[in-house]
Amino acid sequence: MAAIAVVGWLIGRARLLGAGAEQVLARTVFAIAAPSLLMVTIAHADLGLLLSRLAVVTAISTSVVVLIAALVVRFGFRRSAGETTVVTLAASYVNAGNLGIPIAVYLLGDAVAVVPTLLFQLLVLAPVAFAVLDARPGGTDTRTPADDGTAPVPALTRARGVAARTLRNPIIIGALTGVLLTLLPWDLPEVVYEPFRLIGAAAAPLALLTFGMSLAVPRKEAASAPARELALVIALRSVLHPALAAGLGLLLGLEGTALLAVVTMAALPTAQNVLVYALQYGRGQAVARDAGLWTTLLAMPVMLVIAAVLG
Repeated sequence: MAAIAVVGWLIGRARLLGAGAEQVLARTVFAIAAPSLLMVTIAHADLGLLLSRLAVVTAISTSVVVLIAALVVRFGFRRSAGETTVVTLAASYVNAGNLGIPIAVYLLGDAVAVVPTLLFQLLVLAPVAFAVLDARPGGTDTRTPADDGTAPVPALTRARGVAARTLRNPIIIGALTGVLLTLLPWDLPEVVYEPFRLIGAAAAPLALLTFGMSLAVPRKEAASAPARELALVIALRSVLHPALAAGLGLLLGLEGTALLAVVTMAALPTAQNVLVYALQYGRGQAVARDAGLWTTLLAMPVMLVIAAVLG
């Protein structure tokens, strides 16, 4: 995995594929390869995984991190609701696409391991965050009328927008399609799955190449993140979350590969999507940017420790 990421970094440094290539590859993984991989994987998996102890540990440990981050930032640091939401996402929303999928495939041997994390983030965390951000007159999307001093968007309209945005997500479409296929009373011929299987096989290596290329992109000058917010995010993301997942997993009787899977997924770094959301809503950009960098640098050492202890 590291070797593939290094190749991506060399490609990015040499600009071999031209400016902005990492964005094109990232979109290819997000919109085509990863949904294909998840659809085929889930369609052939035991549907009980989505209601298993792994999913319970993922939901509870992530919810605890969300609660701690929100309370500390909102009431301890006295930040606005918009900034609190972005910092909370930086502490809880992990890079399950670009890093989670290849790690699940190469380290754990099955892409299904990342599904509970992906679904919880896309079906719970992201919609709730959008609802909060869209509700703030000063923190709405830059494309909404609220920035012009007009009234905020009605609640029903916001809810419809959040639901539509969630259901249009390619990862959600791929995962839900796989779930529907598992519910069919018959099995589709394997020849139907084969094109999707071939495309999905590109998801993991392309994601690692994209990750390496993104590290080679020069960072633009910007204000530094507040030290206490950044320290909180790093502590929650790189230490507390995997520790919580390990404790809950052991409490619920997980062991072996199952325990390794849920703790490894909890140790993933902050997703780059958080920076996208921060830029879109004009809240917490510095924290989102620096959290993505530092938690990514810490992720591999943390995962090596996890693999040494639980592997």
